[in-house]
Amino acid sequence: MRSFTRSTARKVALVGAATATGLLLAACGTDDGKSGRDHGAPTSGTPTATAAPSATGAAATGAFNDADVMFAQMMIPHHEQALEMARLAEGRAEDPGVRKLVTAIERAQDPEIQKMKAWLKGWGRPESAGHGSGGSGHGMAGMMSDQDMKDLAAVEGKAFDRKFAELMIAHHDGAVAMAKDEQRNGRNSTAKALADDVVRTQTAEVTELRTILDRL
Repeated sequence: MRSFTRSTARKVALVGAATATGLLLAACGTDDGKSGRDHGAPTSGTPTATAAPSATGAAATGAFNDADVMFAQMMIPHHEQALEMARLAEGRAEDPGVRKLVTAIERAQDPEIQKMKAWLKGWGRPESAGHGSGGSGHGMAGMMSDQDMKDLAAVEGKAFDRKFAELMIAHHDGAVAMAKDEQRNGRNSTAKALADDVVRTQTAEVTELRTILDRL
């Protein structure tokens, strides 16, 4: 009788241990699955012509084409150079109209750069188009040369205001031309909306810059 009881106790203990182990493994499996859902499972395959939604909402979701990609890749360095020109105005610009436009350029174009970088990331495309970015001016309409930037940095007061207006008119004209290409050939609605904004705002700023030049 004692032998039967001892054997039965051992069986009960083994069954209990197996049950506890099974419950622990199941709990771990549940935690892993939940963690995967919280952080987002990695997507497979190559980027397609439809952007995936972004957690921040900054991506340009929906269908896109090569024209949309090129617009963002070219406009980022274009905007960056406009910001470089605007920064040169500090301590050099004299005309209130020039200073006002400098502030408007800085407020508009830096956020637009961040938007376009987010688009390209969402599209799985590089930020650089690989041809003519930077200050060289090759391949992008309206880009200033290195010498243009040096000449602008070398002047102050009314001379700066005049040169800034002349260079920024050409720079804005180039941006408007690029934006109009996007309006005609782009597919992504978010990118085309930004192109609309560029055409509208920078065309208006060119008008203001021409008025400034007339009075200088």
